[in-house]
Amino acid sequence: MTVIAEARRVIRVEAEALSVMADRIDGSFENAVDLILASSGRVIVSGMGKSGLVGQKIASTMASTGTPAFFLHPAEGIHGDLGMIMTGDVVIAISNSGETEEILRILPSVKRLGAHLIAMTGSQTSNLARSSDVFLDVSVKEEACPLGLAPTASTTAALAMGDALAVALLVKRGFRAEDFAIFHPGGSLGKKLLLRVEDLMHSGDGIPLVREDTLMKDALFVITSKGLGVTGVCDSSGALRGVITDGDLRRSLEKGYDILNQSASEIMKRGPLRIKRGELAAAALQIMEHRAITSLFVFDDDSSTAPCGIVHLHDILKSGIA
Repeated sequence: MTVIAEARRVIRVEAEALSVMADRIDGSFENAVDLILASSGRVIVSGMGKSGLVGQKIASTMASTGTPAFFLHPAEGIHGDLGMIMTGDVVIAISNSGETEEILRILPSVKRLGAHLIAMTGSQTSNLARSSDVFLDVSVKEEACPLGLAPTASTTAALAMGDALAVALLVKRGFRAEDFAIFHPGGSLGKKLLLRVEDLMHSGDGIPLVREDTLMKDALFVITSKGLGVTGVCDSSGALRGVITDGDLRRSLEKGYDILNQSASEIMKRGPLRIKRGELAAAALQIMEHRAITSLFVFDDDSSTAPCGIVHLHDILKSGIA
């Protein structure tokens, strides 16, 4: 068998394991979700070896999606770390066989501490399953390992079940993108969800603006001095009527047009795009990329006619959200 054929076989075995598991999701899964939602404490995920690595990922996913959770190593648990468990917590114990010694040894203490137990195992008749308040079946027909030894399909099934729990809890809690951002303030993801246009816009004297009757030689000075490559054109009431970019000027001059003594209203492009100050900066970036522009004038709300700021592509890129 070729390497490519073997890789495809592994993926198909694991995909089939997930498909079968999806079909047998039943009321036990709902019971697990309800148990966690009704809990006054946290979710503690525990597993040994490869199941432990899966458990760490499940705990991390839950914690970042609104369900307070952490991972407890069962071997450390029997040497004092069980003190992390409190009455009202829910313990998710992961063991494919349901007979992992370190997991079984912490079960009596879990019960005495007043925590509930969700068993994520491949054996309904195992000691772990029989000791649990809720049993989640993560059994697989076969491992993807041709020797049937290395946990492969079984760990994939456990990981997928953990993701299913985390997402179901997210939906039941009404968790929003804004909530997600609170737990991810660093990196581009957090910035995309947290940074708003008003956080990056130039305001006050930093807004390049001229009146409709301003001569282009004076408008050119505004474009240059503000350093944004653009100026807005306003009427006598301060309402934005058009926009002039340095690109517009350059193209006109290259064509030999004598525009320096013309008024801004004669040169401007009418109906400039706009964005509200409360919009996400990522939304401004999307508009700029779609319309191939480098700046947007910013308004307080849809009814405002006078801009309160301007946001430039360079400022968004420097913020790190792209």
